[in-house]
Amino acid sequence: MNSPWPMIQQPPPPGTQGQYGYQQPPPAYHTVQVRQSFNTQPLHYVPAIQQPLPPPPPPTMAPVESAPRKKIDWPQPVRNYVARSFEPSNLLDDIARPDMEAKLKQTITEATDNNTLGTIDWDNLPLPQQMIRQERAQAALSWQQESVDLRMGGMTNGYTNAKKRKSQEIGGNDEDSSATPPWRANGRFEDRITYDKRTKPFQDDSHKNTSKFQKNLEKRQKRFQNEYKAYKPSPSPEPTSGPVVGTCQDLEKRYLRLTDAPKPEKVRPEHILRQTLDLLKKKWKKEANYSYICDQFKSMRQDLTVQRIRNEFTVTVYEIHARIALEKGDLGEYNQCQTQLRALYAQNLGGNPVEFKAYRILYFIHTSNRTALNDVLADLTTAEKEEKAIKHALDVRSALALGNYHRFFRLYLDTPNMGAYLMDMFVVRQRLAALANMCKAYKPDVTLRFITEELGFESDGDAAQFICDYNGQTLLEEKGDSLRFLSGKGTQIFEAARNEAFRKVDIKGQI
Repeated sequence: MNSPWPMIQQPPPPGTQGQYGYQQPPPAYHTVQVRQSFNTQPLHYVPAIQQPLPPPPPPTMAPVESAPRKKIDWPQPVRNYVARSFEPSNLLDDIARPDMEAKLKQTITEATDNNTLGTIDWDNLPLPQQMIRQERAQAALSWQQESVDLRMGGMTNGYTNAKKRKSQEIGGNDEDSSATPPWRANGRFEDRITYDKRTKPFQDDSHKNTSKFQKNLEKRQKRFQNEYKAYKPSPSPEPTSGPVVGTCQDLEKRYLRLTDAPKPEKVRPEHILRQTLDLLKKKWKKEANYSYICDQFKSMRQDLTVQRIRNEFTVTVYEIHARIALEKGDLGEYNQCQTQLRALYAQNLGGNPVEFKAYRILYFIHTSNRTALNDVLADLTTAEKEEKAIKHALDVRSALALGNYHRFFRLYLDTPNMGAYLMDMFVVRQRLAALANMCKAYKPDVTLRFITEELGFESDGDAAQFICDYNGQTLLEEKGDSLRFLSGKGTQIFEAARNEAFRKVDIKGQI
């Protein structure tokens, strides 16, 4: 069958004359046979364009083995010096442990570099914490002397010297001290203000004010000139190379504030202080002279401090003094002892930490110091919360927080150790708060015996006297065989008394 479409003419082979008389171009590729193996190449193999090879890597150097550090054989005195530095009895509260360690490392490193490890007298060398304290004392002494010189020179000279010292420290010239102030560098302030020449508001007033101020300044300098000349700085204790070892043999010694470095002949050693403590306990039981006992205990504490004695005997001294201060209601001395005991208990030196932690809780309840109270409660362990004294103090806190005065006064009558002396200090305000509530709850009256039992009084007479002390004598009335308290009429009186009692707590020596 003939196709209606003409047959497509195939192009002639490459390189031949076509039907229409043109030369066919050669193909743009070469025939390549398939490689049969990797060992032989095809006959018409055309290698690909070779890419330039990357430069060879630099020759790696063999790691140089560092020479082993030379092991230093520390002499035994150096080892003893390091051990002595970290003994609990030699640690100082005002020197941080990182600072002490850095100073110790510096001292041993310098001795090693100078080849003086074997020549230094390590047994008598001050400990690193003592070196730090000496440096601080010297710095404070020099600063105090500079302050004295500044005051002795007067206001003008002191200002000039201060500017000179500052300019030298930052690398400036002494001429800068007398240079024009920066606010005068470009002329007077009023010269840079445009105003009406007829009025001149700034020029005349500024001269008058400046002149008046200069006259007042000169008068003030003349008035205090004699005082500056007569001023003598109080002597400061000179830093010592180590703790003082007392040689005094007196059992009794008055307490005097230190104005210079303590002298061994005026300080009692520990064995003498132990004899002093026995003597003071006997005198306290026999004479109960608190002024004398307090002075003697403060003197003992001072001797322990300057000799840096911190052991179970130190704890005993502070505990006995704290108990005597509680008994006499001296919260200032008690608080000082309490603060030191907290630091001593942290070193596990013995004593009665549970007893004084309970006192501390009651103390902060009395001072209404909620922040410090929360800190104490957070530090208590589960075992400590089960101790009788601490559990009692926590129950007191809970009763007051809930306003449960019945529970509070039951706890007040059954207080362990000497906690009752602390509760005596805030039981009055709690009685006023309870009476104010009872006047609202019990109407028209209650028996006086009920007031005595509820508020923890020892007798009806004490309860009646307490009511009369706050102008409540008109609220006591005899009915039948009993004396009754007209609670319905006492709301205003005891409400005002309660507000006044809770208004302020002022305590000497409070933390």
